[in-house]
Amino acid sequence: MTGELPDVLLLTDIVVVCAMEPLLTDHVAVITGAASGNGRAIARRFAAEGADVVVADLQKEPREGGEPTHEVLEAETDARATFVECDVTSVSDLENAVEAAEEFGGVTVMVNNAGIFHGEEFLEVDEEAFDRMMDINVKGVYFGAQAAAKRMVEGDGGSIINLASVAGLEGSGEFVTYCGTKGAVRLLTYSMAGRLGPDGIRVNAIHPGLIETTMTTDDYAIIGTDAEAGFLESIPARRAGQPDDVADAAVYLASDLADYVNGESLVVDGGMSNTQ
Repeated sequence: MTGELPDVLLLTDIVVVCAMEPLLTDHVAVITGAASGNGRAIARRFAAEGADVVVADLQKEPREGGEPTHEVLEAETDARATFVECDVTSVSDLENAVEAAEEFGGVTVMVNNAGIFHGEEFLEVDEEAFDRMMDINVKGVYFGAQAAAKRMVEGDGGSIINLASVAGLEGSGEFVTYCGTKGAVRLLTYSMAGRLGPDGIRVNAIHPGLIETTMTTDDYAIIGTDAEAGFLESIPARRAGQPDDVADAAVYLASDLADYVNGESLVVDGGMSNTQ
């Protein structure tokens, strides 16, 4: 071989660009409770990874402030996004949210994220408070998954992700009702995975630990108070989690990277639950 090498092959001029393909291209996600908190972070990460998104929530406005999630997704990414008013205690609302995904080609990922927390003492919980938590945290997951699965079995399958909690891994005398709902989500996830796996539908749960959202800063007032130091001492990572930590886990479970992952509980808690 004769002649000089072209400049583009000189070592000093080589630029290596590593570009990863988006993980959720051609996916359509329905995410409940996506106006705020973990759900908003999941929606933003999904859109960044190429998914179209249905934001299903009671209101458009984020609790933490800012523009509505679906508007942010369309402004920040090439994703298509829409908002659907959805009360997860209503089966028809959940069905409408899944139906809205038909505009983008039909749901392939369902994230049952909506949930509430109340820390009433066991002997003081009344029937109304009990029913409300069960309706949102358990019924909403059950029928959200059912609505999505009915569409997925007609297509090429899909991924259902249920948001549980580390509180669903073991009991707590302080949070009896909440632990009961999240434990129910965990076992529903395992059972759904067994039922829907043959249809090409994977069902997995994410169990967040202490995550910095309005639930932990305002509703339960852990982060930003004297109580935070005690919680952080129990977390090997020595920090509270961020909604993006949960969103990263959701992207993995939604993507083909988790194609052989079904009926699992992915714990996102900085090591808290398994090291105490």
